Amino acid sequence: MTKYRVFIDGSAGTTGLRIHERLQERPEIELLAIGEEDRKDLQKRAAMINQADLAFLCLPDAAAKEIVPLIDPAVRVLDTSTAHRVAPGWVYGFPELHGRRALIRESARVAVPGCHASGFISLVAPLVETGVVPGDYPFTCHSLTGYSGGGKKMIAQYESCARPAEYDSPRAYGLSLHHKHLPEMKTISGLTTPPIFVPIVADYYCGMQVTVPLRMELLPGLTPDKVAETLHAYYEGESQVTVHPLQETAPDGFLAGNAGRGSDRMDIFLTASPDGSQMLLISQFDNLGKGSSGAAVQCMNIMLGLPETAGLE
Repeated sequence: MTKYRVFIDGSAGTTGLRIHERLQERPEIELLAIGEEDRKDLQKRAAMINQADLAFLCLPDAAAKEIVPLIDPAVRVLDTSTAHRVAPGWVYGFPELHGRRALIRESARVAVPGCHASGFISLVAPLVETGVVPGDYPFTCHSLTGYSGGGKKMIAQYESCARPAEYDSPRAYGLSLHHKHLPEMKTISGLTTPPIFVPIVADYYCGMQVTVPLRMELLPGLTPDKVAETLHAYYEGESQVTVHPLQETAPDGFLAGNAGRGSDRMDIFLTASPDGSQMLLISQFDNLGKGSSGAAVQCMNIMLGLPETAGLE
């Protein structure tokens, strides 16, 4: 059996820890480790990366940008930060987008998608790519996430017994309309302008639900059935994305934000008003799964020629 040497730079963070957990028992992976005293030493981290076949960067944006120039071109890199998602020379790591899987397989530099962005792009990019919806349509998006998406600091805040009362309630943020996921949401989806995007964090650990409405009067000739047919055809045969039939939701009419917790898959639900004049596209998944570490491991498997779903839940 071929054994691949893998290093996780930033293995103490939420995403890094989850990737480590997924890889530590896999016999085809040898995880390289760095001493605690060297964890913040740029040169020693770079030296460790350059001993690996593949490295994950689970770092803040500035730290990811700082270390990339020190990495040997032969080392394959998966960056989970925002730093390189629309950067030249990097492949966006959403394999289910048409043509993307082959690019990931051959690339040495892959950017793992953002969690909110994954939900939006999964719904919008296929419609724009196939010409069903034009790239200048005025998209809006609301995205509900568990607090683990904010990393260790937010997890500690939410799990503190001394937390403020407002943490009991869902909280909208990114209200300056300048969220860091907007560039990839616009660019990867093929839009002329970014969507109006409102992320919301709520008092549950993990799970994400992204909603995108469509006003059909702005899309002459388009019907909810056509949208559903397009998305079904686009993701046909994909193991990690399931498009449910039009109007199929939970029996009680509710969709829980944490329903996808613990999974590395994504479910897409489609609903429409009785007269067909409005439609709602919904992407449901785990912000720690298909929204981060699960997506990263899926891309790693593709890059190393391993079974794509190996190690996924």
